[in-house]
Amino acid sequence: MRFSPRSTTAPAGAAAVPPPRERPLRSYSSYIGGRDVEGEGWVYTVSAGSLLEDVFTSISLKRALERSPDPESAAARHPYVIGRVAMAGDAGVDAALKAASAAAPAWAAVPLEQRMALGPLFRERLLRHRAELLDLMAAEGTPLRLARWQLDGLLELYGEESCAWYRQCMHTEFRHAGRRLLVHRQPDGVVCLNPPQNAPAPSAALAVLMLMAGNSVVVRAPRSIALSTMYLLRELAGPALMEAGAPPGALGAVCGNPGQMITRWLDSPLVDDIFYVGGSEEGLRFQLRCIAAGKKPVLELAGNDGIVVWKDADLPYAAEAVAEAFYGSGQICMVPNYVLAHPDIADALLAEVTAKARDIRPGHPGDEDVLLTPVRRSERFFALLEEALHAGAELVCGGHRTEADGTRSPTGVFLEPTVVRVDGLAGARALEMVRRETFFPLLPVVVAEPAADDVLLDRFLDFLNANAYGLRNSLWTRHTAVVDAFVRRVGNGGLLKVNDSHIGFLPCLPSHGGTGLTGGVHGEANYPMLTTSHLQGVGISSGVSPRHAVFGER
Repeated sequence: MRFSPRSTTAPAGAAAVPPPRERPLRSYSSYIGGRDVEGEGWVYTVSAGSLLEDVFTSISLKRALERSPDPESAAARHPYVIGRVAMAGDAGVDAALKAASAAAPAWAAVPLEQRMALGPLFRERLLRHRAELLDLMAAEGTPLRLARWQLDGLLELYGEESCAWYRQCMHTEFRHAGRRLLVHRQPDGVVCLNPPQNAPAPSAALAVLMLMAGNSVVVRAPRSIALSTMYLLRELAGPALMEAGAPPGALGAVCGNPGQMITRWLDSPLVDDIFYVGGSEEGLRFQLRCIAAGKKPVLELAGNDGIVVWKDADLPYAAEAVAEAFYGSGQICMVPNYVLAHPDIADALLAEVTAKARDIRPGHPGDEDVLLTPVRRSERFFALLEEALHAGAELVCGGHRTEADGTRSPTGVFLEPTVVRVDGLAGARALEMVRRETFFPLLPVVVAEPAADDVLLDRFLDFLNANAYGLRNSLWTRHTAVVDAFVRRVGNGGLLKVNDSHIGFLPCLPSHGGTGLTGGVHGEANYPMLTTSHLQGVGISSGVSPRHAVFGER
């Protein structure tokens, strides 16, 4: 079965022959104690583009490789195969934890200024190896434009302004009555990081912030999409860490099954924190397991972000931000999930958003103008759409499967960007597509009932604050009083953006984190350098009588 115009044309009756591999096969062992360690078998990365060109061959090839005892087989030299990563067994997982635990005290004792140098070193390597990293992410299935956006976010995260702000948060000094008073943060110790499958390499890059805090970090490369993660850790983060003077073992990278490895982490007395990225239901259950095991859970779970478009909004720009809901087929936790529209501009906004949605196209992830990704299991998408339409919502655009060239097809692996109009705030959250994160290119636009603006403002704020999630919120308005009301009164969410890209990155502001189903019981804006460290106050005096300090006596 062939989906893409990139398929190789062959004579009638002949099998299409893929082009020869242009580069050598990338191969990564486990990274433990500063060295490469053999694993227990391999997982292979097959080019995501090949799934569009020849889905049967690419899937069969991956299965055959991972069952084969011969890693040098002819199949491993197939041009669809771009790399492999060693699987770590229990012994490898334990060895990585042991190495991290041994390195943690020495690395924590390194002065903060020296550890902070890791940020610029890592950023410089990101810039130097930008093209290679983008190629790998696209080969794994991230559209090139989105891969570039994710990398730009990392460059902002490790930029000069952001690093200066982290430094300020990590250590502050005061003077009082002849004393030197310090408020600083100490590293938690050994942190284990479980990145998600939909953005593993950029999430794994957060390990560098945890290392800057003075922790040792062990990262699990997701079994199904491990290559870019291991490349980033092994080729970029590892050398930068060595240059910063960290001991071997401060960073470990192992690939394995999530359930097995996370259980190993929970059972280990060497682990202090587990940074978990995943769905809300699984994450909240995991939070309880962490607490029971005496570990700090740092949760980055689902998002159900809302955008409010007020009556005086710049509609073309607002529609651009709203259309970010469809990027990556909606399978990014920080994209908008629903819109609240002022009734005065609802029709005009829907027209703008519909036009933007039609420009967002599927295709090969390496093509520059592609923003949609395949959706393998789309049954729930159609169930959510049917529920809303049955309840009286209106389908504005989309609603079908499509092939890579945009042709509608009942067997297409893409979903059209889909906009649904929902009239009335009252009862809107009864719809599953409004109440929950859907992870599809499916956007409900909730049009408020006509009312006075002061009444609508209260209703919009109540609606946002009633959201059980709390990742990001956005507002589009030119009215200063409306902006001020949102800044004062929006209580959930780790980030509020006003008249800006919903998903864009800015210095010093968090990229992730939030309240409720997004961050768990203690959820807030997620700065990994801060969430994997803890506050400590220190008083240093000289020549001060303790009795005088307590009782004021001389």
